[in-house]
Amino acid sequence: MVTIVGGGFAGVECAWVCANAGLPVTIYEMRPVKMTPAHTPDRLAELVCSNSFKSQDPDTPAGQLKSEMVALGSLVIPTGHKHSVPGGSALAVDRNLFAHEITHQIESHPNISISREEFTPDMAEEILAQGKPLVLATGPLTSQDLGNWLADQTGQEYLYFYDTVAPTVEADSLDRSIIFAQSRYDKGEGDDYLNCPFNKEEYDAFVTALVAAERVPLKDFEDPKYFEGCKPIEEIAQKGHDSLRFGNFKPVGLRDPRTGRRPWAALQLRPENREKTLYSLVACQTRMKWGVQTQVLKMVPGLAEAEFVRLGVIHRNTYINSPRALNEFLESSARPGLYVAGQLTGVEGYVESAAMGILVGHNIVHRLQGRVAPLPPRSCAYGSLLSHLRDETEREFAPMNINWGLFPDPEENPKSKAERRALKLLSARAGFEDWRTKLQLTSTKV
Repeated sequence: MVTIVGGGFAGVECAWVCANAGLPVTIYEMRPVKMTPAHTPDRLAELVCSNSFKSQDPDTPAGQLKSEMVALGSLVIPTGHKHSVPGGSALAVDRNLFAHEITHQIESHPNISISREEFTPDMAEEILAQGKPLVLATGPLTSQDLGNWLADQTGQEYLYFYDTVAPTVEADSLDRSIIFAQSRYDKGEGDDYLNCPFNKEEYDAFVTALVAAERVPLKDFEDPKYFEGCKPIEEIAQKGHDSLRFGNFKPVGLRDPRTGRRPWAALQLRPENREKTLYSLVACQTRMKWGVQTQVLKMVPGLAEAEFVRLGVIHRNTYINSPRALNEFLESSARPGLYVAGQLTGVEGYVESAAMGILVGHNIVHRLQGRVAPLPPRSCAYGSLLSHLRDETEREFAPMNINWGLFPDPEENPKSKAERRALKLLSARAGFEDWRTKLQLTSTKV
């Protein structure tokens, strides 16, 4: 018996994989007995926000991930195609027809039962004591009791209840003629940090635009007192024009090689992964709306052509510091048999959450069949996401969606961005096909 808590994207995908392998599955979904602050119907796999599953273009990171998911037996992606609506290059779906179809498929599967009740820590303890696998796929609005229990299992310091995510950029989109590598006072390795140096005029223009930028309003269930510990940069700037350059953007211990002098202010970038293909903007938490956020941040010296793979957010969320708390099978390092799937793992987005549900499903099937599941190669989309969840680089771990920066750079290093990306895709497809064979699946090639 496999027990899955949560009937969202990750939960239904995990259940589908396990049930199609002949395993009995029970999904616990507390709606409609107990509702969340964001959901309204009681259907499974409800789309709460956008109705888009990102790009359908097979030559994009999102397209590659969806292709891999279909080859691994996804329920969500084919159902999305069946109930698609016009969305340009994106796979957009009719949210009502989509959720109705997913619910029907799950309810009618002979190996799946649904229990409409709130899952409790006592129930979790009983299942784990019996040596049965338990999957938590409860998403960003995990109930308080279960969230507290999960924190106890994984380590209180490894479970976050809010996203305070700084923006992240692709390394090869940075202007290195302006940005320079230096740690403050030359402490640590020389390229630990990159620095975007402001002169006075650039800083004044940036702060003016920052303070005027439109912000995302808080939801009713989000407590604004939280921000006292991690204020958005626009709120800091509003306290005084020079607040940022004496705080988050202080230039002390730095010297701009172009001028030989300390900058007026400096925004620092920190590597987001081992390969240094991604950099996060240090101490740049923000509630600016995404459109204007990009415009304002591109005013930072050296970021005019930056490609943002993740924009800043501060909102209610629940996710684990997976590199510290989970093993390579997305199983709790401290509590064998307890698996985590979906957004709880530290991925961002419908598709990525569903993808982690599929991965956990295959890991459990292999475990219960007495085999060790082969891990996805670093080169494919699955391997790139798992690398993010396993990367112990010193950083503020935050949720990430699939993007070019997560894929490893090719051994060849062509100057053209298009050529580099084409080589990444070739490597991803070859790596995935090899992994699919090791999983002993007979699905169509990607």
